Amino acid sequence: MKEIKVPELAESITEGTISEWLVNEGDFVEKGDPIAELETDKVNVEVNADYSGVITELVRGEGDDVEVGEIIAKVDDSKEASSESNDNKSSKEDKKQDEKEEKKDDNKEQKSTKKENTSSDKSDKEGKGQKVIASPAARKRARELGIDLNDVQSKDPLGRIRPEDVDELAKALQDEKEAPKKKESKKQEPKEAPTEDGRVERVKMSRRRQTIAKRLVEAQHNAAMLTTFNEVDMSAVMKLRSQRKDKFLEKHGIKLGFMSFFTKAVVGALKEFPYINAEIQDNEILLKNYYDVGIAVSTDDGLVVPVVRDADRLDFAGIESEIMNLGKKAKDKELQLADLQGGSFTITNGGIFGSLLSTPILNAPQVGILGMHTIQKRPIAMPDDSIEVRPMMYIALSYDHRIVDGKDAVQFLVRIKELLEDPYDLLLEG
Repeated sequence: MKEIKVPELAESITEGTISEWLVNEGDFVEKGDPIAELETDKVNVEVNADYSGVITELVRGEGDDVEVGEIIAKVDDSKEASSESNDNKSSKEDKKQDEKEEKKDDNKEQKSTKKENTSSDKSDKEGKGQKVIASPAARKRARELGIDLNDVQSKDPLGRIRPEDVDELAKALQDEKEAPKKKESKKQEPKEAPTEDGRVERVKMSRRRQTIAKRLVEAQHNAAMLTTFNEVDMSAVMKLRSQRKDKFLEKHGIKLGFMSFFTKAVVGALKEFPYINAEIQDNEILLKNYYDVGIAVSTDDGLVVPVVRDADRLDFAGIESEIMNLGKKAKDKELQLADLQGGSFTITNGGIFGSLLSTPILNAPQVGILGMHTIQKRPIAMPDDSIEVRPMMYIALSYDHRIVDGKDAVQFLVRIKELLEDPYDLLLEG
């Protein structure tokens, strides 16, 4: 008997939650097969079988919290050889049986239709009682797709089920399975029964939501957080985008968005105010001479912050491409731990949801985060005292006052405003 334990995930991850079992007790698994999906505070990972054999016990259930090194399942690896031996033996017996049946069918070709139907019915009954013969690859494929091998129709002359037979049935049942899967997913949602009057429902927080809540509270308790505000006239950026967007799309195959302008402006300002691109470690300040900018992305499971590496070395197309790829990975739940670690500064855009003004919370251990907001047309007094309607955006910088002085924070935000209001200069500097 062998034990399957929660593997080492990453240096910063010590526990997770079993979100779904991919196997059942009694299933045969090959070494390396995924058996469970584990939800951590950053990404979801699969736990693979360390041994080949039969799953004898699922020690922990779906929704249980488990730690690295904890036993979650048991495997009887002694059943592997006997299982394969029985399959081979059964395969030979069935092959002989099929040959006999083929000869019988040839002799009966001249008999009446009634006798043929009777023989066919009898053969069907006998077939249902026989053991299903399938290749190991077909059995594995059936387990992955949740297919009952008894429902699979073989095209092999000897009746042996192959992977392509399983795939063909899975394709035919795909539409029928979509609705039951949605219902099953709803049933598996961890929640308690509502109160008697049905007005209150208690839902367990996901591990990611728990971690988000914990870290946001820690950021407010452990940092001397303040926020300063300014507003940006987006006229020049919008004009430049309008002029260059078609050529940009044609040349790079990607749209020119606002995030590349803000990312470049942030990098330019961080170079002038290095203490905002730093963090506190004990009694020391760690100044970072690189510019890994985190871009906050909202997903169904909560907020994640994938990191654009070396943003200072990327051009506008490189930044837009990287943001698009990371955003897609976040939506598809394909982010890796490496995508989320090591950021030095964060940008969050509440404007896409219509936020006019907000105070973003620090993404610890970083000491600065820039908040973007919705663009709104407002009457603005111009230098010649005339009034013009301009597309304006409020921007906010939350910072850790322990190492960032108010003067530097205000000037940092002013520098971002200047770079955005003169994007041609930003392009030249970038």
